[in-house]
Amino acid sequence: MYLSQIQIQNFRQFGASGLLVEFQPGVVALAGPNDSGKTAIVDAIRYVLTTKDQEYISIQPEDFHVSRGGGVSKDITLTCRFSGLSTVDRSTFLEYLTPAEDGELVFYLQWKCVKKTSSSSRRWNEITLKSGREGQGPAIDSATKQLLACAYLRPLRDAEREMSSGRNSRLSQVLNKFPDISSGATLNADNLPGDIEAVESLSLAGLSGYIRHLVNRHDGVKAATTSINNDYLSKLSLVGDGLTAEINFVSGPDDITRLKQILERLELNLLDGASQSSYGRYGLGSNNLLYMACELLLIAKEREGLPLLLIEEPEAHLHPQRQLQLMSFLESRVTGQDEQPPVQVIISTHSPVLASKVKVENVVLVNDGQAFSLAQDRTMLSKSDYGFLARFLDATKSNLFFAQGVLVVEGDAEKLLLPTIARLIGRDLTEFGVSIVNVGSTGLRRYTRIFQRKLNVVPEGAPEQTAIRIPIASIGDRDIMPNRAPEILNYVKDLNDEKWSSSRRKWRIEDDQNFLSDPSRPNKGEYEMGRISIIEKLTADDGQHVRTFYADHWTFEYDLARAGLAKQVFVAAKLAQADDGIHEALDSAVELVRVKAASIAAFELLQAKHPDKEILSIYVYREFVVGKASKAIAAQYMAQLLEDEFTDQSEKLNEVLPDYLKAALTYVTTAHNG
Repeated sequence: MYLSQIQIQNFRQFGASGLLVEFQPGVVALAGPNDSGKTAIVDAIRYVLTTKDQEYISIQPEDFHVSRGGGVSKDITLTCRFSGLSTVDRSTFLEYLTPAEDGELVFYLQWKCVKKTSSSSRRWNEITLKSGREGQGPAIDSATKQLLACAYLRPLRDAEREMSSGRNSRLSQVLNKFPDISSGATLNADNLPGDIEAVESLSLAGLSGYIRHLVNRHDGVKAATTSINNDYLSKLSLVGDGLTAEINFVSGPDDITRLKQILERLELNLLDGASQSSYGRYGLGSNNLLYMACELLLIAKEREGLPLLLIEEPEAHLHPQRQLQLMSFLESRVTGQDEQPPVQVIISTHSPVLASKVKVENVVLVNDGQAFSLAQDRTMLSKSDYGFLARFLDATKSNLFFAQGVLVVEGDAEKLLLPTIARLIGRDLTEFGVSIVNVGSTGLRRYTRIFQRKLNVVPEGAPEQTAIRIPIASIGDRDIMPNRAPEILNYVKDLNDEKWSSSRRKWRIEDDQNFLSDPSRPNKGEYEMGRISIIEKLTADDGQHVRTFYADHWTFEYDLARAGLAKQVFVAAKLAQADDGIHEALDSAVELVRVKAASIAAFELLQAKHPDKEILSIYVYREFVVGKASKAIAAQYMAQLLEDEFTDQSEKLNEVLPDYLKAALTYVTTAHNG
């Protein structure tokens, strides 16, 4: 049995129209920026199910939704749905079950809180817990409610304190689930153990009694006890009411009570790997792992309870490698490996490292008070897309789950240079919460489809489906050369070169567009666009808040040059070619200035020889093809060149930027509310 959805109405930022959050079995991640609603979703689950640590949850005035007009709701309704019930689950919760639309028996649990006011103006909150999708079924009894309690790890938790001794400590609850914890013989005060084997055969309660016997024989303890009784209590006692004290470990009337007291006095510590001694060298991160291990152990031992663990910010105090190890461990537990029952783990996270390790279909994207399951049949992702993303959605790319806007680019040059351009024209990507994701030469559409919904698929009980209101700008090359480019780039010798008509030609020129629909075209093959244009193909998958911005002419570097930054692109390419020599020089700063000056002079000669903007830009781009300049290194140099020339000159830079880049940066830094 697992929690498959929760419907939330009038709770905190979620109003009367409601929010339906869908969950999958296994590890589920609620991912999104701060204040998006992740904690509210976790707390809603806690309110319905309560938690195994028996924490008392008090409804606060701020839990009731406040509308934009200032009106405060009078009630809160939270409805959980449990699916995948086993035969044992169906037997245990039989009277509460409801047939779903597909015929599956599911368990609905509705928690409702209503504000009440008596005739004397006394106010209170009336809470009910009933079964049925609309709360029309039988009320949930206390025994059933106890079975549905989940384990919960709060954010920024003090794991060391949670694992320390104390009344009803978590460690005592964990230990009490082991059947052998109460095994062993009781202590016979008239026949004390005579050897170590007899001592080891005692129960924990028996051991505490035996230790008490030995301690009370210690001279210091006997002296202290005698002094307390004779020097103080005897003089403070009334006649006929003598007070007598005894130093003790536990004082319960029976073995069951004494066992509980013993377990509450125990604490769990990590040992040094080499010396196997405990001396406090471990920090919050390691103790957090210990705490999570104990919670999972407790769930595993409670075979009849709900196997659900809620963790807010599991990345707290963990470095990236530990986060990866944690996710691998959680995945092994949720699948029921090592003869352990399967567990569902729901985490809220801000960590791209953790998000990258959760299955894409198990991510719930929380943004602006909305929750979007990325499960199959909820997004425009195909089955092959999910497989692709499972392999290539790494920690760097997973930051898109937390962004207020996303730029998807096809190369290192765009990723390195666009943040500088955006900042110089007043659209700082960091300030706007925009992530830039480099997907390389493949998979561009696979990433943008994450943010496109199947709006015609509405889950049972869900409000009307809406698009994800995050602007996604996909930036791509048009990949069509100017007609003269193949000759200048040495792809062909001249216009009579047979490569022009080769079916294996892997490049296109502007004039090719005149022959796209010509069936006699010798290189139609994979390069023929059929009846649709290049532009239509590039934008074919656009929709909702995903838009593609393609190069006005050819490639990123060429279009920058042709728009008005030819000198900067050329100089950056030359600096990239000389990069090793610059850094290996005795005085790299002097060498940098020398190479830069020589590059500017070379550009001026090139510009004088080829005044035509198109031809000049081809020769600039030639430095990357023939000159083998690294586009990534050139982008780094160009970022500095732009900084030097255009800081506080945003209008001037805007005039020489390609239109498609300006449009993309404007789009992705504009909030979408429709």
